[in-house]
Amino acid sequence: MKPRILFAALLSLVLVHGGLSPALAASSKTTSKATTAASNKASQKKAVAKTSTRKAKQSTAKRATKKVVAKRSVPAAEESAELALDSKGNPLLKSSAFYVANQATGEVLLEKNGGAVVPIASITKLMTAMVVLEASPSLSEELTIDEEDIDQLKGTGSRLSLGTRMTREELLRLALMSSENRAASTLARHYPGGLPAFVNAMNIKARLLSMTDTRFHDSTGLNPANVSSPRDLARLVAAASRYPLIREFSTTAERYVEVRGRQLRFGNTNSLVKNPDWEISVSKTGYISEAGRCLVMQAWINQQPVVIVLMDSVGRYTRTADAQRVRKWIDSRSAERVAVAPKAKQG
Repeated sequence: MKPRILFAALLSLVLVHGGLSPALAASSKTTSKATTAASNKASQKKAVAKTSTRKAKQSTAKRATKKVVAKRSVPAAEESAELALDSKGNPLLKSSAFYVANQATGEVLLEKNGGAVVPIASITKLMTAMVVLEASPSLSEELTIDEEDIDQLKGTGSRLSLGTRMTREELLRLALMSSENRAASTLARHYPGGLPAFVNAMNIKARLLSMTDTRFHDSTGLNPANVSSPRDLARLVAAASRYPLIREFSTTAERYVEVRGRQLRFGNTNSLVKNPDWEISVSKTGYISEAGRCLVMQAWINQQPVVIVLMDSVGRYTRTADAQRVRKWIDSRSAERVAVAPKAKQG
């Protein structure tokens, strides 16, 4: 046998024992490469599909989140403050006592239980602010929250922890805007003569404003013995509107304040101050169980300053819904007056 033929025979035997023929070996390499390429392409397609699915889910989640936020941004009660009228054409309000008057003319537009003497809760803080400002203290002086400012009567909490130091101006803002009880307490304690002298000054100021139904026992309104009538509170709101800082602080929508090294957000307790349809000059809310939910405002409606006093509202949003009803009713009255006004003679 020739050497070349012998070498070829031996090579064939090796390949056979290895499980492959020469042709199949070449074919196997080609197939392996094709299979690997196809596998890579399939993996890439799957990865792209998974990425697209994740993006679609994330997009859907974002849209759903936006929808939820949009629904929560405006309380449902404010959206559904429908105007219903009684037999006399006056709006049906859900507050137990109310008083609405044109501050410029003195005309009483609406009144129910206007002389009823009731607890006024944090509406008290409007008088607190006036007494503080009339003493002409340094607004930049830093005051400290201490144990005397803890609410021992109702057990309410506060984000102004013991030892917090703030300027008198910042405390006044938080008392009016966010109804901070410890802020109002600290302001009264640092009045010349302390809390007793401060409360006395509050009652003297009430008499000077002819608020004969009004009595104060503390600076926060947590004491249910702080009482007044809707008519008296209309006088209080009118008087408060003459103080630029009260107008500014009571209608501030929100503010970030540093409290013991942390930035905290404080919001206004009256959601209407953020409503672009309202022009509010003075605002104050109040709540304790004895008073119900209360709201007083001076707002400009049809270019007129209107004082709105709403006392003892039952639901969480009833007071703001009642304010919306009052505004709609005044707007409708103005439209009717324009419609029936006699036309000017020509010539």
